[in-house]
Amino acid sequence: MQLNRFIQINTPYSRQQAKLILAQGRVKVAGQVVTDVNLEIDRFVRIELDNRVLQELQRCYLMLNKPVGVVSATEHPEHQTVIDLLPQPLRQGMHLAGRLDLKTTGLMLLTNDGNWSRRVTQPDSKVAKVYRVTTKDPVAAEAEAVFSRGIYFRYEDITTRPADLERIDRFNSRLTIHEGRYHQVKRMFGYFDNEVTALHRESIGAITLDPKLKPGEFRPLTPAEVALF
Repeated sequence: MQLNRFIQINTPYSRQQAKLILAQGRVKVAGQVVTDVNLEIDRFVRIELDNRVLQELQRCYLMLNKPVGVVSATEHPEHQTVIDLLPQPLRQGMHLAGRLDLKTTGLMLLTNDGNWSRRVTQPDSKVAKVYRVTTKDPVAAEAEAVFSRGIYFRYEDITTRPADLERIDRFNSRLTIHEGRYHQVKRMFGYFDNEVTALHRESIGAITLDPKLKPGEFRPLTPAEVALF
């Protein structure tokens, strides 16, 4: 948004009055006096008029350990949402960088920075997501080879990208995928008529769920973790 438009929206002044205010040097952006009416600003820069703060929103990046039964949404008429797990002061402007279904647990990333979340979720980024998978029946002997080739989903008329399957034991595996199709992991195991009974996301890219976080708990990402995207 242009600075003069921002002043018009967030003060009683008209656009012409906003231009005059800027010309008089009464506006500061990030602590510096600015007179350029066409300056493009974003929602995270500090803006002051006559030393009164008009905007001072800080970027926020969180990792959260999602419990079973919590919806990956900002609001829902029936279920508790991931946003509901945050204290009220942190909720404003927060959204999800990726989703998990109702029964899936594990790592979720939340932020108020839309540019950052798009880098996490954009399909072309091919960000690796690692899941621990528990199945009703033993994992099929040929599953590694089939997953590495990709599985055809008739409904979307697509073939999944190659995925890596690591066996932990007969009923538990670690699966790495590079996309996020609808119920993808469950459908991949469904190719072998094997029901997924528990699904837990361990990591997104190089960000791994903090083992100290209990279900429903969260913590801020470190600057190094934020810089990974």
